[in-house]
Amino acid sequence: MERASRQSRVAKLPPRERILDAAEELFSREGIKAVGVQAIASRAETTKMALYRHFATKDALVEEWLRIVAADYAAAFDQAEASHPDDPRAQILGIARFIADGLPEISHRGCPFINSIAELPDRTHPARKLIEAHKAGQVRRIADLCARAGLADPDEAATEITFALERAQVSAQNRSIEHGAEPLMRIVEAVLDRHSPLKAAP
Repeated sequence: MERASRQSRVAKLPPRERILDAAEELFSREGIKAVGVQAIASRAETTKMALYRHFATKDALVEEWLRIVAADYAAAFDQAEASHPDDPRAQILGIARFIADGLPEISHRGCPFINSIAELPDRTHPARKLIEAHKAGQVRRIADLCARAGLADPDEAATEITFALERAQVSAQNRSIEHGAEPLMRIVEAVLDRHSPLKAAP
């Protein structure tokens, strides 16, 4: 049933999107190194020649796939901002909720960034550099929200929140902790409370 549903959906996509869809599925399930170009082309119901017309190398395809994954995370920040335009604390909690709600999927497929970094030891690899830039950008964006929320030390708060979000994903992936969503939310809330300025006594 799943196969038929995927076929009907993917058949409507242009060739480039079919290739990216196939790459996403195979890279997530089997890893970057284990998946060859021919397997991606076959899954996309196209040819290697057609694949290379859209992506000059496999590395270029990996980079574009991770760029799309990064855009999905950036969209979560944008959605949190749109939902709580004047409440940076609520935006931070919205981002944490996005990560928390995604933990069950990560427990099955793993985090694409963690998995990819493990397979890309060369820090000059374009996909590796993309991941590092994406992660650094997330920290800066969280720090900006912490500053707008009036936290006493926004950079330190952002560091602690990032540690919590990253640890939760790793723990979900290695299945050391089950049902980590609500504990993650409590940890992020505690960080925000601890860094909030103390209210003056009446």
